[in-house]
Amino acid sequence: MAANEKNSGGIVNWFDTRFPVTDLLERHLSKYPAPTNLNFWYLFGFLMIVVLAMQILTGLWLMMNYTNTAEEAFSSVEYIMRDVEYGWLLRYMHAAGASAFFALIYLHMFRGMMYGSYRKPRELIWVGGWVTYVLLCAEGFTGYVLPWGQMSFWAAQVIISLLGSIPIIGEDLATWIRGDYLISGITLSRLFAFHVVLLPIMIIAVVFFHILALHEIGSNNPDGIDIKKHVDKDGVPLDSKPFYPYDITHDIYALGVFLLIFCSVVFFFPEGGGYVLEYVNFEPANPLSTPAHIVPSWYFTPFYAMLRAVDFSLFGFTAKFLGFVTMAAGIAIFAALPWLDRSPVKSIRYKGILSKAFLAGFVVSFFVLGYLGAVPPSDLKNLLAKVFTVVYFSYFLLMPIYTRLEKCKPVPERAPGH
Repeated sequence: MAANEKNSGGIVNWFDTRFPVTDLLERHLSKYPAPTNLNFWYLFGFLMIVVLAMQILTGLWLMMNYTNTAEEAFSSVEYIMRDVEYGWLLRYMHAAGASAFFALIYLHMFRGMMYGSYRKPRELIWVGGWVTYVLLCAEGFTGYVLPWGQMSFWAAQVIISLLGSIPIIGEDLATWIRGDYLISGITLSRLFAFHVVLLPIMIIAVVFFHILALHEIGSNNPDGIDIKKHVDKDGVPLDSKPFYPYDITHDIYALGVFLLIFCSVVFFFPEGGGYVLEYVNFEPANPLSTPAHIVPSWYFTPFYAMLRAVDFSLFGFTAKFLGFVTMAAGIAIFAALPWLDRSPVKSIRYKGILSKAFLAGFVVSFFVLGYLGAVPPSDLKNLLAKVFTVVYFSYFLLMPIYTRLEKCKPVPERAPGH
């Protein structure tokens, strides 16, 4: 046994002298100093890494039996569901995983907005997370097209045609993405290449940067205090605890709860009432038959509602182009948060009533717009979409004003309960 331990230690030392594996694991995992006052809002980042790994693995197995041609794409998905051993399980896991990834990243972003995780010195961490979200939107859209059902085909038609509304370069850009003048098998092949090669590589790279930057700067906490101000003789923050075993036990417990919910959806509600897998998409793509109501996946519906809310031309720009700009701005404006917030404190716990009211208005508008984007339009619904689009953007655009005017509570010097 002693010889085995010596050999094991020798192997580890051999690697450490050539690549510091032990130091890397200690710095970014086992001995990483996590704040002592973290709560359940800080569990979603770990869960996203788990889902990302699951999406890559299930996607790899699905790709082995998928055919990316307009003639065979839909039938290959049916083949996976009916004839490939456990193919149905892989597809349901992949589809539910996409929805889970977006649900988790929305919760993760909301936590950052509540506790000011975008504030100095974490601006690059926030922007890196935002880039991950944008890439995830592209990954979700390209994956949505691959089954080549009715909703896949017509959603691609709507989204890609929006690019054609961009002045000067729009038509050329749309043609390049389609690979043709119409949505065709070439379009499917291009989006398939984006979905399985380019976008996953970019997502993995940005997530790696995001985690590396986070561990260099240090995690934020619900009180928004800097735990590095008070350290022991070894330079370890006093208001911190090692990630292992303390935080990892919380993460494993959260993973168990998540898997319980996730498996319930996969095995008992795989279509998710038409939100995880749309019923219209069970029909093969037909360019000659437009669905009565074209909607994107649920995680895009707030921005789709913004797009439809703009039904007027302005300064010579068409309603289609202005709607596209509004939709894109609704996503892009998150990246500007570090430079919009002028409050002297980070956390919503210590901000004034105006910040809390505007954040609440943002949350309400996001859910209302999500609903409006998923239902057929009407005059009343379009009016509501306009109103809540204004509420949505007010949270961001008025932030430099209301964060300066409001009165904030004093922030404690140390983490509560230290």
